Amino acid sequence: MALDLARWQFAVTTLYHFLFVPVTIGTAWFLVGMQTAWYRTGDERWLRLTRFFGKLFLINFALGVVTGIVQEFQFGMNWSAYSRYVGDIFGAPLAIEGLAAFFIESTFLGLWIFGWDRLKPKVHLATIWLVAIGSTASAYFILAANSWMQHPVGYKINPVTHRAELTSIAQLFTNSTLVNAFAHTIAAALLTAAMLVLSVAAWHLRRGGEVPMFAPVARIALWATLAAGVATVLLGHAQGQLMTKQQPMKMAAAEALYTTEKGARFSLFDIGPWQKHPTKSLVSIAIPHGLSILADNSWDGTVEGINDIQRQYVQKYGPGDYEPIVGVTYWGFRIMAGLGFLAILIAIVGLWLARLPGRLERSSRFLRLAVAGVALPLVANLAGWLFTEMGRQPWIVQGLLLTKDAVSPNVGAWSVGLTLVGFTALYGILAFIEAKLMIGAAQAGPDPEGTYATDSAEPATIPALTY
Repeated sequence: MALDLARWQFAVTTLYHFLFVPVTIGTAWFLVGMQTAWYRTGDERWLRLTRFFGKLFLINFALGVVTGIVQEFQFGMNWSAYSRYVGDIFGAPLAIEGLAAFFIESTFLGLWIFGWDRLKPKVHLATIWLVAIGSTASAYFILAANSWMQHPVGYKINPVTHRAELTSIAQLFTNSTLVNAFAHTIAAALLTAAMLVLSVAAWHLRRGGEVPMFAPVARIALWATLAAGVATVLLGHAQGQLMTKQQPMKMAAAEALYTTEKGARFSLFDIGPWQKHPTKSLVSIAIPHGLSILADNSWDGTVEGINDIQRQYVQKYGPGDYEPIVGVTYWGFRIMAGLGFLAILIAIVGLWLARLPGRLERSSRFLRLAVAGVALPLVANLAGWLFTEMGRQPWIVQGLLLTKDAVSPNVGAWSVGLTLVGFTALYGILAFIEAKLMIGAAQAGPDPEGTYATDSAEPATIPALTY
């Protein structure tokens, strides 16, 4: 019972925290682009947009920091056996993330917030660049730790302490799983931010407010959505091929493929894959040979099934059930991929409308769709993380440590249950506050035109950015 509750608590807090991460990373780079455009052109519209979306960024950043702190505590509280086992490995990336990447991000964010009328424009511009670089670097080091759990490299097991010990920090930071996951995550973050910018611009365009400013922003966001969406799909494909080699059980579960097949089909939609060892699905729509193409770019490539991999794992690791929850893995993958393709489709439709002057701004139905589209990448991100983590079960560290052996032995079910209820309630309140602040700031719009009007890129007085 304590194990199940600890897993639920980690899932709730981690998924909630990950709502903020891609928004923070992606929006930081949009702010870089907007402020750079203002610095180079002196156009006040870019200054107003920078400060406008900067408010949304700050709200999201603040909530992200608060919820992220909880993750560190849970390792030692609910997962002490896991912490002891991987402490020597995780120490390096997490320390670098906290002492270097996050330090850079938070320090220069403070300078960016309060340095508008205190720093020279070029210096002030450099601060937001460093914020974006710091947030991106933070993602790299966090993913370095997570990727080691998916594909352990550069380690040895101490025969006395039975702990994993780091032997090569170079292998840790050049892990092939890390390189692929990082590229995919950053592309998804840019897609998330692009859809956020598009949604906000579309909301204002529907009401006819600030059309000369939000119309070009919407077009930029559409191009960014298309580019980031295509990059996310292609990088996800590369990541899937690597996963087939490193975590074949996860790939088989993602397809609900129980029997090894040559020229395996790719299931688009299937009712019944959550049943253990199903013989026939109620409804099935599939692309012939699709899975083989996705797995190794071959028409008749062989893809191992769950049953065969299970037998291999029993021989290698001993008796046990090594099959993840197939229903969650199967549908998590399809929700992630499906919503990603839908975001790309929205961008294509928007760009088709934008080819004629004024048509995008007059298309009420598309603008309404674009406003709602902000939810697509957020849900896709959550589905992707569920797929990544649930597909690895029952391992917490692939091939080395089972989840059931990682929980704290002296923390009872009541303690975990009470904190689970408390965190869920607290995060529900924070979600309400976040939504209210974000929606309120987005609907309020930018500062009035002429507030910072100047003839050069160096304004006389621009107050600190606050909300």
